[in-house]
Amino acid sequence: MIWRAALVMLALSAPAGAQTSDAAGQARAAIQMLEDATLKMDGADGARDRVRALTETIQAFETGLAAMRTGLRQAAIREAQLSARLAARDNEVGQLLAVLQSIGTDNPTALLHPDGPTGTARAGLLLAELTPALNQRAEQLRRDLEDVQTLRILQTDAEVRLRSSMTSVQAARTALNQAMAERTDLPKRFTEDPVSTAILIASTETLDGFASGLSQIVTDPDPSVRSPVSIDGQIGELPLPVQSLVLRGMNEADAAGVKRPGLLLATRPRAIVTSPTAATIRYQGPLLDFGNVMILEPRAETLFVLAGLEVVYGEIGEVIAAGTPIGLMGGDAGGGELSTDGDGTGAARSETLYIEVRQDNVPQDPASWFRTDKDG
Repeated sequence: MIWRAALVMLALSAPAGAQTSDAAGQARAAIQMLEDATLKMDGADGARDRVRALTETIQAFETGLAAMRTGLRQAAIREAQLSARLAARDNEVGQLLAVLQSIGTDNPTALLHPDGPTGTARAGLLLAELTPALNQRAEQLRRDLEDVQTLRILQTDAEVRLRSSMTSVQAARTALNQAMAERTDLPKRFTEDPVSTAILIASTETLDGFASGLSQIVTDPDPSVRSPVSIDGQIGELPLPVQSLVLRGMNEADAAGVKRPGLLLATRPRAIVTSPTAATIRYQGPLLDFGNVMILEPRAETLFVLAGLEVVYGEIGEVIAAGTPIGLMGGDAGGGELSTDGDGTGAARSETLYIEVRQDNVPQDPASWFRTDKDG
């Protein structure tokens, strides 16, 4: 029976300890990201450009929170795998302990073989060869137990950090709302004609018709305010305006069979949306069935339409720099940000942002303008 137990233990596959290290490393790296974001938050109040500082703080928190959720999910999966494996090995562990106790016993009859002295001698030689491997397997089981304990402690600490950081990022969003409301330093290329805009909205039934009418309602252009610089060299490399996953590409039908000439992005609740390049705000506010809409003009005859925001920043006619916050997504931040679903699944990305690119009033494929091959 002892020899059978020994052979069983040697036949067990070696566990992938690197997986535990990777899962724990991901969570620890995420904790560091959130600590760095907290430092940014502390320094935002005294920053010369408070809007930019708060924007970077929110983006840092969003990146750290996403990494934390992924790290916690991987740690939980790894801890469950180790626990299941250890539970399945209860009988094998007992056999291993019996073997190791027999090796270390002072009773000379403990290793006697029923075939007599010859069998005992052969058994002793075999046991001598198996002893290092048995000790190694016992050490691996001990490390598995320690890994389970480490991952459980890490998950508890990380969840506390997750909740604390969620509170901090909500405070940063509130501070950003105030800072944007107080901002008066942005140049204006033109002054909006609110009556003409209202008439255009009332008479428009499609996004195409609204975009066409925008160019005709610009009044009082300021010649001293220059248009944003050329973006020709950036086409194809522009960052997505929000951390997101692509749900549908241009002209891909939705569940109802409706096709639209733009990208549909899945985002987390309350995610910050920023301008992908320097641009003039051509319109911001509610439009048709798109919710709150932001229309940016990065260059003449080119429009970026972003629809589905809950909060929009800025005023029509303002010239903004790349990376300037233009709004926040809607939704319940509490549930989405505390979720430990992996970002790759899109399970906790409950909000959607629609992006359309129009050149000379003709829709272009946004995938040829923006980097869509990774989480933006």
